[in-house]
Amino acid sequence: MIRSSTAAKLIGGVYVIVDPDHCGDRDALSVAEVTASAGAAAIQLRHKHAPKHVITEEARAIGEICRDNGTVFIVNDFPDIATEVDADGVHVGQGDLSIAQCREILDDRQIVGKSNALVEEALESFGEGADYVAVGSIYSTTTKSDTRPAGLSTLRAVSELVSAPIVAIGGINAGNLAPVAQSGADCICVATAVTLASDPSSATHELIERFSESRLDL
Repeated sequence: MIRSSTAAKLIGGVYVIVDPDHCGDRDALSVAEVTASAGAAAIQLRHKHAPKHVITEEARAIGEICRDNGTVFIVNDFPDIATEVDADGVHVGQGDLSIAQCREILDDRQIVGKSNALVEEALESFGEGADYVAVGSIYSTTTKSDTRPAGLSTLRAVSELVSAPIVAIGGINAGNLAPVAQSGADCICVATAVTLASDPSSATHELIERFSESRLDL
């Protein structure tokens, strides 16, 4: 059950996490701009080590870039910032605000996505009303130290039980995404595969093309 036309835009697409701590020597806004221009379905701003006023200004700027490109814009962790900058939604983890708490802050059009490492967590998130269900970490990742392994078997099980869009996350790149598509992912979420690539625009194009080809093989 797809609860939102915004969440539906993720299906078949590439979702890029832009984290200023993982952009190398590049400016996060410039990475967001080339990524959105290259056709990313969604961009999430995740900034774990900055004051909220800094994150808010970054979110405002990236939100404008996303609107100009028709890209879904998601703020990590902070529904209040998402509301203030008119983002398309918020993404939360298992230890963050609940989906119900986010709904109290967001407006009716904004979506909520939630991270899950276990089948039971994914079912609970869907039952609580998540607009998309993120499953990961699929592979090992260096962008988060506290991530838990989920793997392809968990992704496959969730895809069979949950009708909301399934976003696979964690260590995904152009070389290993085919099994992710074949295990039921509706969307792949990446960070450094784009943000630390020598050419983020080309990297985004390649991911989009390879994911689309992999889905056609199903």
